[in-house]
Amino acid sequence: MEFYYLGIDISKGYGDFVILDSEKRCVEKNFQLDDTRRGHELLYERIVDFFEDHPEARMFAGMESTGGYENNWFHFLKSLTKRLSIEVVDLNPYAVSVNSKGSMKRNTTDKISARNVAEYMIEHSEKIRYGDYNNLYPLRKTWKFIKLLTKQKNQLINNLESLVYIANPEILNYCREGFPGWVYKLLLRYPTAQKLSMARSGALAKTPHISSDRAKKLIETARTSVASENDEDTANLVVSLVKQILSLAKQIEKQKRNLVRSHSCPEVELLKTIKGIADYSAIGLLLEIVSIDRFDDVKKLASYFGLHPIYKESGDGSGGYRMSKQGRSEPRRILFMVAFNAIQTNPVIKPLYGRLLARNMPKMSAIGVCMHKILRIVYGVLKTGRAFDPEIDRRNREKEYHLERKPRRMKSRRYQDYDKSAPVSRRQARKRKEQEQSQSDIITEFGIETPVPDRIEINGEKYLLTKV
Repeated sequence: MEFYYLGIDISKGYGDFVILDSEKRCVEKNFQLDDTRRGHELLYERIVDFFEDHPEARMFAGMESTGGYENNWFHFLKSLTKRLSIEVVDLNPYAVSVNSKGSMKRNTTDKISARNVAEYMIEHSEKIRYGDYNNLYPLRKTWKFIKLLTKQKNQLINNLESLVYIANPEILNYCREGFPGWVYKLLLRYPTAQKLSMARSGALAKTPHISSDRAKKLIETARTSVASENDEDTANLVVSLVKQILSLAKQIEKQKRNLVRSHSCPEVELLKTIKGIADYSAIGLLLEIVSIDRFDDVKKLASYFGLHPIYKESGDGSGGYRMSKQGRSEPRRILFMVAFNAIQTNPVIKPLYGRLLARNMPKMSAIGVCMHKILRIVYGVLKTGRAFDPEIDRRNREKEYHLERKPRRMKSRRYQDYDKSAPVSRRQARKRKEQEQSQSDIITEFGIETPVPDRIEINGEKYLLTKV
């Protein structure tokens, strides 16, 4: 059986196609088709003609994820897998880009990009999972829509904060952790300090979460406010922004409820058994993971989330460990919120966070460790299909504790002794000098030249050592 690779470069409204064999030889020269019914029919005719000329062939078709422009082509080719010997895959554009840079091609065109896709499938066939179709695409669309609404809401909140700063800045003392609901209701009725200063404390106290004492204090501070804008246009803008923010908040909650209601599967229910993970975050993690079978071990899942530690060292010897933060930021954002809840409720994460803080670890670094631990729990739950049980985690940690650890042997990379005439940096020279000094101290204090003492002192009393 012969293997052939159909590389597709997707553009808005059309696509470029090329077919290579296993030796990267061009079998079908580049051709371009529009993303229309006629274009799909012509692609089907070209593929059928190819299989007539190569009856023993097996074709692998690949395209990059381009934010949705590839979906029509992908689903059309997927429909052909039942009739023809063809497999389809949606590729990571970052991986294709890195692989194409190794070929050192000087030009970049749609024609070359299609060939790069085919060459990536040939060179990294062991990393590609054909037939692993993402059935969560409808949920992903809703998830992206919620993110869009949330981004718009945050932009409006930033604009509202800048307006309130000049219209009634004293109100911002209550908004250091975000705008509470009662502030929105207050701004709808009294958008500027001038309007608030003329309010009656009894009427203001009828607003939820505003007591009579707080109402009097708000009115007094409004009368002495340093607000620079009290005109009607500013007031109308504040009211309009508040209404849009409240409307977006309702729309976001509605979409979240629809997302949770429309998607109920065993994986989501398993993730919800982990304290700190609710419906929305469980769906978000599942959308990012797609299928746990894509990851051979938990280390690869941690690398996919960008949570694996990396060590960076410069030429002068300075370096340290940190979180890689490679890949998409969305899964790390979800895990951060999950960890923030888990350090308060999860019976495994809460004591872990406390131990890390007791070691004087910075809070953000401790949360990063908790995120990594939660991801390991997520992997175990999805891989085994069993609900989260803190007792299982405790037994696993005890098992690791009782394992016999082999002593680590530090192997030096130095092939020669340090040469003092080497043109190293000031920091490296100081480091070499300290290391040379420490080694000489060890030899002097504990080496064979050290004289044996004739007396020792124990609990304040001296004892004479006799030679045997």
